[in-house]
Amino acid sequence: MKVILIEDIKTLGRAGSQVDVADGYARNYLIPRRLALGATPANARVFENEKKALAKKREKERQEALEFAGKLGAISLNITRLAGEDDKLFGSVTNGDIAEALVKEGHKIDKREIILVEPLKTLGIHEVTVNLGHEVTATLKVWVVKQEAAS
Repeated sequence: MKVILIEDIKTLGRAGSQVDVADGYARNYLIPRRLALGATPANARVFENEKKALAKKREKERQEALEFAGKLGAISLNITRLAGEDDKLFGSVTNGDIAEALVKEGHKIDKREIILVEPLKTLGIHEVTVNLGHEVTATLKVWVVKQEAAS
């Protein structure tokens, strides 16, 4: 079944594109959730009118993401962890830990937007990529420092 996407769907495509999907997927998921319209000539005309508003909205969201990326680029997070003699951490720093530290700084970011190839397991400075959507990414500096042992 051919449908016109109303919103961007990562696995299918961008809003406005016509894609061919399984009938059940279109009828039971995409259309009821207002993610797509059936690809009829009438729906194509309706969507053409909405396309301009969608482009403006997308550009505004992209500008906001770029501004937020600038703010995140200026942030340097300090995360303290217990470490052994070789400066290896007992445990690791995950994207969830980084998201919690950002919340403490006043920036709400979902942990799934923080891209780590693998958890941070050593002390030092690490550059972490944050995906802000709309093809905008920011690089964040994370300082993993040794926690002083309580005596």
